[in-house]
Amino acid sequence: MQDPYKRRYLYLMLAIFGGISLSILVFFFVYRFQGVGDAVNTLGELLAPFVYGGVFAYLLRPMCNVYEYQFTRWLPNRGKKFAKPLSVGLSLLTGILIIYTLIIMIAPQLISSIVTLWNGIPDQINQFLAWAQKTFGENPMLANLINNLSNSFYTQMETWTQDFIQPYISSVMSIVSGVSTSVVKLLRTVYNLLIGLIVACYLLSSRKRFARQSVLIIRSALKPRWADMLLAEVKFVDKMFGGFIDGKLLDSAIIGVLCYIGCVLLRFPNALLVSAIVGITNVIPFFGPFIGAIPSTLLILMESPMKALWFVIFVLALQQLDGNVIGPKILGDRTGLSSFWVLFAIVLFGGLWGIVGMVICVPVFAVIYDIVKKLVRRGLRKQEQWELWEQYKADFPDEN
Repeated sequence: MQDPYKRRYLYLMLAIFGGISLSILVFFFVYRFQGVGDAVNTLGELLAPFVYGGVFAYLLRPMCNVYEYQFTRWLPNRGKKFAKPLSVGLSLLTGILIIYTLIIMIAPQLISSIVTLWNGIPDQINQFLAWAQKTFGENPMLANLINNLSNSFYTQMETWTQDFIQPYISSVMSIVSGVSTSVVKLLRTVYNLLIGLIVACYLLSSRKRFARQSVLIIRSALKPRWADMLLAEVKFVDKMFGGFIDGKLLDSAIIGVLCYIGCVLLRFPNALLVSAIVGITNVIPFFGPFIGAIPSTLLILMESPMKALWFVIFVLALQQLDGNVIGPKILGDRTGLSSFWVLFAIVLFGGLWGIVGMVICVPVFAVIYDIVKKLVRRGLRKQEQWELWEQYKADFPDEN
């Protein structure tokens, strides 16, 4: 029989050794933080094609599943072996054609709208000042303010140009002087995208095999209980990301189209540019409608203040339609997050990862929220205080 004192000393020695080793690792990580960051950046650059390929494959996976199901269903038995390559090729081709069509349809008119808007800014500002003078001219304070704005506008523009534009001009000159570096970066990006498409082909073609291999690895490394929990959480993550991102993209596309139709019918200026801004920013939860409405309203305000007012009313109505009808129909209550946690996630992940963080923040935080909730429930059950959770559910029945 093993001596319990020896076992206790063994555990103590292992704990001391583990603490010292962890301290050394933490010290090394902090001391060499810059080197670790450089190594992570280098690894990220090397794996960039696989990241792009994984994103492409994940977004195209539902389409590929639909194609494969249809090919398997309608092809004769001798042709069913071609269902997988046909579905992969057709899904990639469909994705590329969608992007190409959007670029061909939107880019020329978008560039034309931006150029026309930029060239017409002085005349539009003068028209706006004239309208303001005519509307508020009887008010001495406002009239004085408008006259000062009108007289000092070009002086302020020159000062603004010197203060803000000149540094950017210097930056542009630096970029021009280092054009070779820019060309290398552009070629590397193109290379990563092309390799990413190839990686996406392999991932789509072998998606079921990789999924089964992952399940085998998890089952072989973990006990059945923990394996079931991990697989259930992976399934939940897939549901959150796949359903939310695909649904949000579809929802934003519908909002962009409806906005363009409304802008054309109501004869708002720069209809395509405004609709593109509203549709693209609608991908961002919560803040997206406001982020898109502000610059769009300013663009229309330069043309006609009254149309800008009507545009604000139109956007509010469109967002109500999206929030109460279109969005719930497409997305449903997928995340289970309250408005507070959505706002918290946007601020947190937007500060960490910028626009990308604002787009993916809701599904990411929904996963974190679900993990914490499951840990709390497990802890309450272990502490034999499950009645607290039951009481919480009774007080807040909207909790999933």
